[in-house]
Amino acid sequence: MELVGTRNANQKVDLSQALLNPSADFGGLFTPQNLPKFDKDFFKKAMKLSYSEFALEIIKSFNFDIENEVFLKALEKYKTFDDKTLPLKIEKIGENLYINELFHGPTRAFKDMALQPFSEIISNLAEKENKNYLIMCATSGDTGPATLQAFANKNNVKVVCLYPSKGTSEVQRLQMVNADAGNLKVLGIKGNFDDAQQALKTLLKDEDFKNSLKESNFYLSAANSVNFGRILFQIIYHFYAYIYLLKNGIIKDNESFDIVVPSGNFGNALGAYYAKKMGAKIDTIKIASNENNVLTHFFNDNVYDIKGKKLIQTMSPAMDILVSSNVERLLFHEFGDKKTKELMDNLEKNKEYKIEHIKGFEALYCTDKECSCFIKNMADKGKLIDPHTATCFKFKPNKPTIVTSTAHWVKFTPSMIKAIKDEKIYNEKEQMQLLASEFNDEIPSEILELFEKKAVHNDVVKKTDIKAKILEWIKL
Repeated sequence: MELVGTRNANQKVDLSQALLNPSADFGGLFTPQNLPKFDKDFFKKAMKLSYSEFALEIIKSFNFDIENEVFLKALEKYKTFDDKTLPLKIEKIGENLYINELFHGPTRAFKDMALQPFSEIISNLAEKENKNYLIMCATSGDTGPATLQAFANKNNVKVVCLYPSKGTSEVQRLQMVNADAGNLKVLGIKGNFDDAQQALKTLLKDEDFKNSLKESNFYLSAANSVNFGRILFQIIYHFYAYIYLLKNGIIKDNESFDIVVPSGNFGNALGAYYAKKMGAKIDTIKIASNENNVLTHFFNDNVYDIKGKKLIQTMSPAMDILVSSNVERLLFHEFGDKKTKELMDNLEKNKEYKIEHIKGFEALYCTDKECSCFIKNMADKGKLIDPHTATCFKFKPNKPTIVTSTAHWVKFTPSMIKAIKDEKIYNEKEQMQLLASEFNDEIPSEILELFEKKAVHNDVVKKTDIKAKILEWIKL
């Protein structure tokens, strides 16, 4: 199966090409034009498969140009997660309510679910081509640490990570500035995530930048969810949630469930959308946002509007985003390539576009005050949830519902303390230890170690200096 450009479906590429060069014509993204479909017989078989076996079956159905052996090796990365046989954990937390914990990988965020296998595939392709690749990522907090950890010391690959210097949690920042490998470079930028993401998109289209990289024998790619390789692995865990509900008799094969996804750049929710189109019996995909509620208005009012909007810093920083890149893929599947190009051009020129209503979604947003209340309510029941997951509890389940839990609470301890105890303990490590002790929870050792390390990356630059700083590092 080939992938096509969201703004020009006549542009077709193999998956390997899309992974290594993720930007399509006219600034679009690559995506499958048609998705494979699964039936009841497959789901019965799937109940007997391990997570990695199930993942491989989903991937094989796309009939991509990459050998199954490469995917199989990539999926072995899940053996480094807390449970070597299952990289996620699903449990019941209330009436009709189940939580899908996707943070049991090395950086304690759902991004590990995609970036761990993704990095293996990219490195494999680069070695086969005998080329060196610069992998860029822009992060609102979780993609950066996950990308850096996944690609550390990989052959034929260097990584540059851009993060808003004052727009992540302290643990997220420490995970990045302490990333100690010779092939990694971390740049704090004076701006927000949208600035970082725009810088990445601009560089991906910058021919002068790409030519300068080639002079140093490097080619350019990206690890953000603009790269379909990321989305591919995010489809799988939403599909697996359906298999879990079937296997445990929570729903029958003719019954559906809802799924709630905390959403920023929309890649996670897009994975659920693809899983639904491929046969998972998802009724409604519920989009949870923070006060940067562009997606709430998009699904409720049929307009994407960022005119005059300023990014609000919230207690769920990984969702502090105004321009959600993966909405473009949704537009393509709902309205086609020509309409998608028209809408995205309108967004660039007029900072808004209007659409016909898209069925199958609901959207709400959560204030920090509400978010703190949801954290406290769950803590009173003995369960710690991070601020991003907490936004999901604005929705009330009326049928079996999966809440997508995207990060371990230890990455946002000050917000947790404020919500649960309202105590002024200024040492973040002490805050963690207090909560872990009180709730009989374990702090991952790799998180505790961050507080003892000396920062490796100290650069904070203006947006206008990013290009020069990267080229200076590449040429060293």
